[in-house]
Amino acid sequence: MIGVIVVAAGSGTRLGEGRPKALVDLAGRSILARSLDAVFALTQPVRVVVVAPPTHLDETRLACAEAAGAAHEHLSVVVGGASRQTSVLAGLGALPDDVDIVLVHDCARAFTPTAQFEAVAAAVRHTGGGVIPALPVTDTIKRTDSTGAVIETPDRASLVAVQTPQGFPRDALAEAYASATVEHTDDASLFAAAGGRVTTVAGDALAFKITTPWDLGRAQQLARDAGAQRAPSVVTGIGIDVHAYDDESPLWLGGLYWPGERGLAGHSDGDAVSHAMCDALLSAAGLGDIGGRFGTSDARFSGAHGDVFLRETVRLVTDAGFTIANVAVQVVARAPKLAPRRDEMQTLLSALVGAPVSVSATTTDGLGFTGRAEGVAAVATVLLERSR
Repeated sequence: MIGVIVVAAGSGTRLGEGRPKALVDLAGRSILARSLDAVFALTQPVRVVVVAPPTHLDETRLACAEAAGAAHEHLSVVVGGASRQTSVLAGLGALPDDVDIVLVHDCARAFTPTAQFEAVAAAVRHTGGGVIPALPVTDTIKRTDSTGAVIETPDRASLVAVQTPQGFPRDALAEAYASATVEHTDDASLFAAAGGRVTTVAGDALAFKITTPWDLGRAQQLARDAGAQRAPSVVTGIGIDVHAYDDESPLWLGGLYWPGERGLAGHSDGDAVSHAMCDALLSAAGLGDIGGRFGTSDARFSGAHGDVFLRETVRLVTDAGFTIANVAVQVVARAPKLAPRRDEMQTLLSALVGAPVSVSATTTDGLGFTGRAEGVAAVATVLLERSR
């Protein structure tokens, strides 16, 4: 499980807004709420801890609730410390025990793409070490002394500008924090000081840090532009599923048991209709597919019926901010004959997803595997409306 610590306890003095930086307005929403958008857009489940300024806990909780929506049970707010390091330590202590990878993110990087979180987490899982997003340095860099005199020009080819989130194995990061005796400017330097290996992945220019009034002006413009190009309110998805006949299995199709009919092979009950509907719903919501969500390696779904997958898929889609408008499914098969039970199937499936479901059927005139009566195919299309 991935845990994300969002550091939002800074005072924002350099920003000059007279309030904590995390709560500064960006085109109608706080910097914190916009920063959390990318976290809650992750396709995999996460546990989120926001480290807040002690003087503005209630405002921070409101901003978190606005961003999290239905995923609020996966988010907690804790009080930050006097330094960034003590704030991250407080966040670490609040993560649940099932978290094994930790991403530490600066709230001030409000436009960090979700893909950057995913890339860091995947690299931590692959390398077993610390991972930081970085951009090549394009300016010539000079080192100066206390008088401003230039004393060195480092080779910029070996320099990178570091961003967040910075990712680490949870146990190794906790050990590094427990052994830290000096303040570090970021988690990677603390991790490295404790002997940990740190590598980089490509950063993104959108992950800039809002520090100065100029940065805030740039962020305001980006937020306004994003509002003008808001995501469509209606989205569609398509799902396809195929299962071969299995004479040793009972037939479950469209959530119904079909006595006396040839069953379908599969890790679960082989319900091609329900599985195609799940794929269509997940696709429309940008949540991956049924294989990624309910893999065959997960023993919990061995032999599970279609209603189990549909209920969980509907929960995921709803939590992601969508309302299901309708679903249409076409079954391609020689058997069973759907007409006698079409109304029954449509009623059951409509109740499961909370929206109208229409079912139709066809054959392929003897062509292909369905025409040879080797199996069943189902194609589902869905229409989702964005509810938030």
